[in-house]
Amino acid sequence: MAVVKEIYPVEGMSCASCALSIQTMLSAQEGVKSAVVNLAMEQVVVEYEPQLIDPGKMGKVIDGIGFKLITDRSVNAADQEQSQNRRLKRLKFNTLLSVAFSVPVVLISMVFHQIPWSHWIMLVLAIPVLAIFGREFFIIAWKRAIHFSSNMDTLVALGTGTAFLYSVFNTLFPEYLESKGFEPHVYFEAAVVIISFILMGRYFEERAKQRTSGAIRKLMGLGAKTAIVIRKGIEKEMLISKIIVGDILMIRPGEKIPVDGRVTEGESFIDESMITGESVPVQKKAGDAVIGATINQTGSLKMTAEKIGSETMLAQIIKLVQEAQGSRAPVQKLVDRVAAVFVPVVIGIAILTFIAWSIWHPASGSPIALICAITVLVIACPCALGLATPTALMVGLGKAAGNGILIRDAESLETACTIDTIVLDKTGTITIGKPRVSEVFWDEAIKDQAAVEDAIVSVESRSEHPFAAALVNHLKREGFTPPEISGFSSATGKGVSAIVGSDTYMIGSQSYILENGGKFSGAFLEKDRELRKQVQSIIYVARNKQVIVLFSVTDMIKPSSAGAVEALKKMGIEVHMLSGDTVAITSHMAAKAGIRFFKGEVTPEGKSDYVRQLKEKGRHVAMVGDGINDSPALALADIGIALGTGTDIAMESAQITLIGGDLEKIISAIVLSRKTVKTIRQNLFWAFFYNVISIPVAAGILYPFTGFLLNPMIAGAGMALSSVSVVTNSLRLKRVKI
Repeated sequence: MAVVKEIYPVEGMSCASCALSIQTMLSAQEGVKSAVVNLAMEQVVVEYEPQLIDPGKMGKVIDGIGFKLITDRSVNAADQEQSQNRRLKRLKFNTLLSVAFSVPVVLISMVFHQIPWSHWIMLVLAIPVLAIFGREFFIIAWKRAIHFSSNMDTLVALGTGTAFLYSVFNTLFPEYLESKGFEPHVYFEAAVVIISFILMGRYFEERAKQRTSGAIRKLMGLGAKTAIVIRKGIEKEMLISKIIVGDILMIRPGEKIPVDGRVTEGESFIDESMITGESVPVQKKAGDAVIGATINQTGSLKMTAEKIGSETMLAQIIKLVQEAQGSRAPVQKLVDRVAAVFVPVVIGIAILTFIAWSIWHPASGSPIALICAITVLVIACPCALGLATPTALMVGLGKAAGNGILIRDAESLETACTIDTIVLDKTGTITIGKPRVSEVFWDEAIKDQAAVEDAIVSVESRSEHPFAAALVNHLKREGFTPPEISGFSSATGKGVSAIVGSDTYMIGSQSYILENGGKFSGAFLEKDRELRKQVQSIIYVARNKQVIVLFSVTDMIKPSSAGAVEALKKMGIEVHMLSGDTVAITSHMAAKAGIRFFKGEVTPEGKSDYVRQLKEKGRHVAMVGDGINDSPALALADIGIALGTGTDIAMESAQITLIGGDLEKIISAIVLSRKTVKTIRQNLFWAFFYNVISIPVAAGILYPFTGFLLNPMIAGAGMALSSVSVVTNSLRLKRVKI
């Protein structure tokens, strides 16, 4: 059966156990292959068989446990953002009113408790806080309870509800405790302040989470909203959603390219930095591919739409980043196991705390036991645990995408920081991947060089050899008018000849020129020996059998390659290079790039064998390549890194794609991986440390020694602060230089 993979927003999640419950419920449904919930992004990535289950049924399952699964595909990114903004405004409104009602309750409790009817005034002020502004805690807790599950809302509802009901009882029936010799204390202030602090914490947390997802919103905002479409010779501006494949589009200077396609008319420079991360504009002319959301700078263009909607590169990048942000890092498995038992364990600790204080401190009786039990329920927040990993991943992966680095999933990001060996393919990875003219050597007697160059371009334009294209690209100039040629002939792999005007030209290898009676001067023979030592390919041009010019052609090393290799070595990473080229050429390129370990004349199977051997030695290997022949090695390596300038199959086989094809991006990816994993570990440490320290203190473990009892109000503030601190720590990744 066909399996569909979709991303659905989820509303109402507040902690790690919420996310785990949704994930567990969905995964248990027939037809659902997998479900991965991201608390920070408030979304779930579901793989399911549409023949067995549909989104509507999944939505009902999630609604039943107190959450809302948004399965309406007509809801776009803008709608989702508006919904998030409305929710944030509502949360802010509830928080402000809750605080407004709580302040007088606290003042009466702490300062003016002797005024008449103080308990009744506090009761009246507390009811709106619990019944209106904080009602969602109780609604969700009840929905979870009827499904025999619990979450953070359960803790809040139990803690504040118990404090409120105990206070109501003492307000209505104060004589009951007085008859037993106890003061009928009320804890309205604890209940309302806890609700206020948690609402306040959620507001700041929600606001911070929106900042962590800023990279996705930024990517979504890159695309053009409208385009000028030419249909039946008439230009009309219309929404991007109305464009169909094959439409002719007009792009004026300064406008965004609407969709992916190909230039049909005009010439311009395109700023592709928002997609590739490269700041240098790229020249585009008829026949060249253009990417949606990039910016046309100088000239007017006409283009044909080839990919629209979800098929465009920008849409694919957004989907990849969303899926990666929704994936789970291996370290998250520990959090999931803790979250599964956290709330029941906390409730158990609260009950034991109440029983223990009731038995061991009968003089104080119920009040201390109740305070300690409530404080345990309030302070034990699994929110920080649930946010520790996803918030760091969201910021890290979003920053990577904004810098032209696409990381497939969280596991890849975590694995990348362990890499100690990088294997680089040569052609197209270390080198540019296309032959280019590196040197030209003329016979000093030739005075009509421009005419000779025009003749070479005319002849080589007929040839299909890659070196011919290198010569044409090097010599062709603006306003070029090709001279007429005749008698064109080609010797495959050797050279070509043709008549231009009254002259006969031969262009090719030394052996081709010699076989056809060509003559070399001593200067050319000397230059030949010099260039061959540099492992260069040499093309000769003879006019009327006399060699008049020599071209040295090579696949030149990328300007950034040597620097990137040196930087990787300084990071403690061992760099290797593999190539299908001859050992001599491979050795020469390795020396230029500063690579000590290399191997030439390697087959695709040989590349994967080489990676396997390194892994068998205990090395953590990343393979970097751009071609189909690299895909087996990319798939076998611990991390496969593909260049976006390469083939689709290479990118499919890799966990990381460098859109711009720049090796320096490898360094950026590894640095970001290390920083992100470090941030996740910091978040988890403080989240665990907070609970390990705070729960015993809340239970009153210090009271026998110091007389200190943690106030439930302070516990509520501490719980909110723990979540906000985790999100804030993750946001520091935005400032990391990569």
